[in-house]
Amino acid sequence: FVGFDIDSARWIADKMGFEVEFQAVAWDGIIPALQAKKIDMVYSGMTITEERREQVAFSKPYLKINQSVAVRSDSDLTFDDIMSGKVVIGSQRGTTGEMWVQDNLVATGKMPASNLKSFDNFPLAITALMNRQVDATVYDKPPTVNIIGQQDAKIIHEIDTSEEYGIAIRKDDTALLEAMNAGLDLLMNDPYWDELKVKYELVGA
Repeated sequence: FVGFDIDSARWIADKMGFEVEFQAVAWDGIIPALQAKKIDMVYSGMTITEERREQVAFSKPYLKINQSVAVRSDSDLTFDDIMSGKVVIGSQRGTTGEMWVQDNLVATGKMPASNLKSFDNFPLAITALMNRQVDATVYDKPPTVNIIGQQDAKIIHEIDTSEEYGIAIRKDDTALLEAMNAGLDLLMNDPYWDELKVKYELVGA
């Protein structure tokens, strides 16, 4: 396991004196897994939303992000083309990127629901993009930047959604919530925080 959240969680665990183990869980089943105590927290780029607040407690916000639209490097699609609804869009199931497409394109009648292709994870959506199974992807900008850096793809638009990432924890696990908030305070005031943001191209987030 690698990434900004992984490195952050390891640093906090070390400073707060506990061990952390990482598990891969399908995104659309991640809150049920948390509630069923199969995992203890979701520290994986989860946007704080009111709907999710009804099910879990969130730590203090630690990053502000926007959605982004990516296409193949040889594509001449524009954001106007995306908004016309005449393209096939891939996203990760259960994410705010998928919700944005549903709310702004499908629900408004601009795009048929069949033009939204949902995948279990974002790398699968990028694979579909490169295989020309979808015309564009909509997903959080930070991981999109990281993934398309290894692909023949580009970001054509940043959607100003001003979302905030938080760590999701069971509502009754107040001790863990307090520990993670304290850990975030330590991390965000340590030089390592800026090093991480540079490493993962998150300066300004």
